Parts: sequence; structure tokens; C-alpha cells
Amino acid sequence: MRVCPCLDCGQATSSCAVVQRTPPFTFCNDFWASWSTIDGGHYPPLSPRGRAVRPDAYRSPPSRKRSVVMTAPATLAIYAGAALAEILGCFAVRAWMRQGASPLRLLPGLVSLAVFAWLLTLAPSDFAGRAYAAYGGVYIAASLLWLWLVEKQRPDTWDMSGAMLCLLGAALILFAPRSA
Repeated sequence: MRVCPCLDCGQATSSCAVVQRTPPFTFCNDFWASWSTIDGGHYPPLSPRGRAVRPDAYRSPPSRKRSVVMTAPATLAIYAGAALAEILGCFAVRAWMRQGASPLRLLPGLVSLAVFAWLLTLAPSDFAGRAYAAYGGVYIAASLLWLWLVEKQRPDTWDMSGAMLCLLGAALILFAPRSA
């Protein structure tokens, strides 16, 4: 009976599988069992130093998510800031294209759109789609506020009703209790 050290765990075992490569490598059956679900059970690849690469080396690295619990006012502040930055950026492009403003107006607009994108990444959601969907309701309300304050056009009852419905939907998407 042959006893050989496993290149994975280093333990001597009598049930080793030998892979013929140059030089031959030995791995215990526990190692091969862990590879049976990865790459069809083929022999493991080697690292640059010639050592076997463990199956868990292919798993994605641990998440670097911040586990910060945000309150509703903080979340609303992020979404309101993102909405303002997006509207300012889009308004700069609109002013240049439709109102004949200087192309230099595009520079602060681009900076504003970059700030919008950065702020939206701070939204407290595990999934980007859910954060964007919730943001949509805030954006609609902020757009109507822009209509009223900047463009001097007062929103009508239908505008306000629609905005309230969207905000209710955004709150439901963002703050609904979900299972882990």
C-alpha cells in the first residue's frame, strides 16, 4: 500500500490518486471529491509556483459591501441629491441642444451627471435594479418640483396624484420587509 502526502492538505494518506504530469502530483480522495463538481472532475490547474489551485480559489472573493443600516431620512436625502444632480445635468444638455446655450455648459452638466451616478451607488439596496426602481419615484417628484420652482409652471392635481402614487411605490419597493 502506497502512502503519499497530499499536495492540497499535506496529510499522508494511503488512498491517493496520482496525476501524471511533470513531475507527478498526488492528491487525497477528499481533494478529488471536492473537484468532482468543478470542471467535470479534471485534474486541478497549477498556480504560477507549481502548486495545485484549490477549488475554493475559484469562488468569488468575499463581498466588500458596507453593512451600514440607513434610516429613511438618509435614504431620502441620497435620492433627493441624486435627483437634483440628474436634473441639473440633463437640463444643461437640454439648454445646449434646444436653447442654443454655449457648449461650455456641458462641462458642469457632465460633472453633475457623474455626481448623480455616484450618489445612486450609495443607495441602501442589495440589488441595483431595486435601488433604481425606488429612485424612479423620487425622480418623478423632484422633476415636478423642478417644473414648479425653476420653470414656473405649477403642477396640476393629476401631476401631484401621480407623484404621490410613485412615491408610495418607491417606498414599498425600498422599505418592504424581505426574507434573507
